[in-house]
Amino acid sequence: MPDGVHVPDWLQWTGQYLLSLTFSSLTRRILFLNLTGLIALLAGVLYLSQFRAGLIDAQAQSLLVQGEIIARAIAATGTTDSNGITIDPDRLLDLKPGETYGPSEDTLSGLDFPIDPVRIAPVLRGLISPTKTRARIYDRDGVLLLDSRDQFARGDVLRFDLPPPERGKPGLAERTMIAIRTWLNRGDLPPYRELGPENGKGYAEVAQSLNGTKASAVRINDRGEVIVSVAVPVQRFRAINGALMLSTQGDDIDQMVTAERIAILRVFGIAAAVMIVLSLLLASTIAGPVRRLADAADHVRRRVKTRIEIPDFTRRRDEIGHLSGALREMTTSLYNRIEAIERFAADVAHELKNPLTSLRSAVETLPLARNENSRSRLLAVIEHDVRRLDRLISDISDASRLDAELQRQDVVPVDMRRLLTTLVTVSNETKHNTSNVTVQVRFEGNPNDTFSTPGHDSRLGQVISNLLSNACSFSPEGGIVRVTCRRLRNEIEIVIDDEGPGIRPDALERIFERFYTDRPHQGFGQNSGLGLSISKQIVEAHGGKIWAENRIGNTEPSGETPVLGARFVVRLPAT
Repeated sequence: MPDGVHVPDWLQWTGQYLLSLTFSSLTRRILFLNLTGLIALLAGVLYLSQFRAGLIDAQAQSLLVQGEIIARAIAATGTTDSNGITIDPDRLLDLKPGETYGPSEDTLSGLDFPIDPVRIAPVLRGLISPTKTRARIYDRDGVLLLDSRDQFARGDVLRFDLPPPERGKPGLAERTMIAIRTWLNRGDLPPYRELGPENGKGYAEVAQSLNGTKASAVRINDRGEVIVSVAVPVQRFRAINGALMLSTQGDDIDQMVTAERIAILRVFGIAAAVMIVLSLLLASTIAGPVRRLADAADHVRRRVKTRIEIPDFTRRRDEIGHLSGALREMTTSLYNRIEAIERFAADVAHELKNPLTSLRSAVETLPLARNENSRSRLLAVIEHDVRRLDRLISDISDASRLDAELQRQDVVPVDMRRLLTTLVTVSNETKHNTSNVTVQVRFEGNPNDTFSTPGHDSRLGQVISNLLSNACSFSPEGGIVRVTCRRLRNEIEIVIDDEGPGIRPDALERIFERFYTDRPHQGFGQNSGLGLSISKQIVEAHGGKIWAENRIGNTEPSGETPVLGARFVVRLPAT
């Protein structure tokens, strides 16, 4: 940049931004497609221009009118009598009053009026000189009599453009222009060829005019220039004495067509500039955000342990906004999954470490046992720890496969009325608990209400089984577990009530944590603490929610509110 020249910052920023867009594949495609359509339209306008066809027709009509005028002037002044007309004096004496005497039509048609080149040359020069039209006169045999291109008057200075001393083939640029002009003008036009002076009938229009019919033709020369020619008969007293052929010079029509095409090209240039600007603006609203989203996604891939914020374009009500929202949700889900896996791995290591430590201590102490009683106690500890490890590993394996199974299996409508009835019946018949707890189920609402939810029946059955088993384990001897199912607009609510001691207020949320257990009435290690955690994971995967609360009774005179038992509530979307 020269000294003293300061470029504004906004102009530099705009230039850098447009330069960055130039190297965008999406930007290049947008520009290419838009400009391709515009260029195709331009080529069609240039190739199928109605202006060109109308101009050719107008030129042909003008030449026909001009040719008829010149032909009449030539016939009137440029012919000589070669045959005489004989008049009988006696016939004149015999004429009666009112009668006429003259040659017949057949006689007049047979008269010969040959064209005199000497007499018609000045007339032709005077009529053709103001125009750029080329005129040629042929006799009845198609032999060239006069050519305006070779005429000159007395005192005229003859000037001929001599070719350059070393004129060779046209250069590449000239050949390209000729090829383009030929392609634009050619269409179905026949080529124009200069015929010899003895071969005038080789032009179709001249041959027709010698038969008494005016005609026209449009051709194209070897330089791609349009040649319009017309021919009219030169006749006197219905006797055809020759033909007049008028033709345009090579660049007459092309100059007018070229001027029109230049105007079209100017419009094209303005339209192309506007389209380029609009394409760049369109690309900036598409390619720029997409590039930012791609860069952010690449950063997420490279830096998994650090949260990367995906650009937020959700305010845009288009596909870019939807893509941004989907990427943000996907990234959040990915980070949550990674954190859950890390927590799960830490919890598994912690839970497995306790029984392993106990097992190792018992195994190391076993050889030191002094009597059979000590040995039996150590073996019982080892057996208890082995069962605990087996239970933990089974539950951990089930929890780790849960997400994958839910993603692979197809979602189908599940009839909760049938599912609950079956599970309650199985629970009452198996008597898996030793407290003789009875499970009852009740469906509220109209008999015709449907209790269907989209999901996986086996996993939803696992949730109900876990909750029933948990309720039965806390219920007293001969207690009742009540299951209530009702329809709430677009949801299905399942409530499971027991008659146990309830849940401590500080544990209402913690009971759904992984490996958490609070069973004072059971021995240590009898439960893995994964049942409620797995149940919550299954319910949330089905788009529902689960929570726990206590059933509160009436306030006693002492002011205390008794806890009647625990209550688990599950809500699932209904179909």
